[in-house]
Amino acid sequence: MTIVRFAPSPTGRIHLGNARTALLNYLFTKAHNGLFLLRFDDTDLERSKEEYALDIEVDLAWLGVKPDLVLRQSQRFALYHEAAERLRAAGRLYPCYETADELDRKRKRQQAKGQPPVYDRAALALTPDDRAALEAQGRKPHWRFLLEHRTVHWNDLVRGESHIDSASLSDPVLLREDGSYLYTLPSVVDDLDQKITHVIRGEDHVTNTAVQIELFEALGGTAPVFAHHNLLVSESGEGLSKRSGALSIGGLRDQDIESLAVAALAVLTGTSHAVHAVTSLEELGKDLEPSHISRTPAKFDPAELAGLSARTLHALPFETVRDRLAAHDILGYKAEAFWLAVRGNLSTFLDVVTWWRIIEGEIEPVREDLDYLEEAGRALPEEPWDENAWAAWTEVLKSRTGRKGRALFHPLRLALTGREQGPELAGLLPLIGKLKASARLSGRAA
Repeated sequence: MTIVRFAPSPTGRIHLGNARTALLNYLFTKAHNGLFLLRFDDTDLERSKEEYALDIEVDLAWLGVKPDLVLRQSQRFALYHEAAERLRAAGRLYPCYETADELDRKRKRQQAKGQPPVYDRAALALTPDDRAALEAQGRKPHWRFLLEHRTVHWNDLVRGESHIDSASLSDPVLLREDGSYLYTLPSVVDDLDQKITHVIRGEDHVTNTAVQIELFEALGGTAPVFAHHNLLVSESGEGLSKRSGALSIGGLRDQDIESLAVAALAVLTGTSHAVHAVTSLEELGKDLEPSHISRTPAKFDPAELAGLSARTLHALPFETVRDRLAAHDILGYKAEAFWLAVRGNLSTFLDVVTWWRIIEGEIEPVREDLDYLEEAGRALPEEPWDENAWAAWTEVLKSRTGRKGRALFHPLRLALTGREQGPELAGLLPLIGKLKASARLSGRAA
C-alpha cells in the first residue's frame, strides 16, 4: 500500500509553499488508494507549540486534506533512543566535542585553503582518555553519523536518476550536546516504523537524501521512493518563510480566498499543467504525476489568487456549497436557483449575503423614468415565473415602448435590485417574485 507523510514542525503557521508539499502528497496517495499521515516534527520541545499544531490541522482541513492518522514525534522518543543505541553499537554514531566556534574556525581554514568545508572526522582519533579529559572540562558530546563515503544513487520521481557522493558531505549531527535530536534520525526511524513508501518533499531536501538512504540501510531498512518537487517562490525569486507569515493559509482564509483556488495555485504552479479553476481536489489531482513537475523554481504571482478564487466560485456546483449557504440561512426551495443565478458575479463567497438580502429582504428601490416603471409594473406577467419570465416581460415592454438595450433594461435593474450591476435578471426575477417586483417598481420598500 502507498503510504506518504506530511511532517511539518509546529513552530508557526503553514504557508502556501507548505501547502504545496501537503497537497502533492495527499493527491498522490489518493490517486493510489493509499494512506496519508500527518506527522508533527515536534522534537524541539521549546519551539514547538500545541496551538500551532492545532492551527496546522485546521488549515489542512480547510484545504480538504484529511489525514488518515495524526502522529507526534514528541511521543516517540523511546524509538529514537533505541535506534541511536543500535548505531552506536555498530560504530556508526560517534561522539564529537568541538564547540560551535571551533567548528566555524575549522570551516574558515578549509575555505581559505580552497578545500570543501567538510568535517574532518578528528573526533574519530580521540582515545577514551581524550574523551574523559574533554568531559572533565565540562564538555558534552554531540553525536555524528559516520557516512560510508560512497556514491548513493536513487531514482527520483521528479528529478530522474540522481546521485550524491557522500564523501562530499560532513558526517551529519544526529544528536545535540543536550541529547535532543535533529530532524534526520527521528524522520528516518518513523519512516521505517510507519512503512512510508514515498517521500514527496521540496528540493531543498535533495542534499539530505544520500545521508538518509545510508541511515535507512544502517538501521536495517530500505529507503522509500523519493520525489523532490520544485519550491514556490515569489516573482522576484524569494522563498516563502513560515516565520514571516507571508501567504499563510490562515491569512488567505481570512481574506475569503477559496480553498480550492489556493490548492490549485499551490499545486499547478511550476508543473506542465496550466493553473486553472477546479471544483474539487479529485479534479485537481486528475492526471497529475510527479514527472509533470518542473525542475525550475515555481514562480507565482499572489495577485492571481483573487481572480482564480472568483473563477473557482463561478464554477462550483450547488451541492459543493449547500452547507456553506445554509450557514448563512440561505436554504429552502430557492437556495439552488439562487446560487446558480448569482455565482457568476461573486468576487468572494460572502457576496451571497448581499444578494440574498436583495432577494429576500427589503431594499430601497432606485427609480429612474417613473412613467416607464409604471408601464413596466402593468406589464408584469402572471406567475408562476421561470427563467423565461424576464424575456417575456421585456419583450412586451420593448413592443409597447420602443425601448431597447440599456434604456430598456437598466431602469428595471435599478428598481428591482437597487444596484447598477449584478447577476442576470433572468435568474433573479423569479426569485424576487411578482409581489416584491411590483412594489419595487412602484417605489415601495420591499
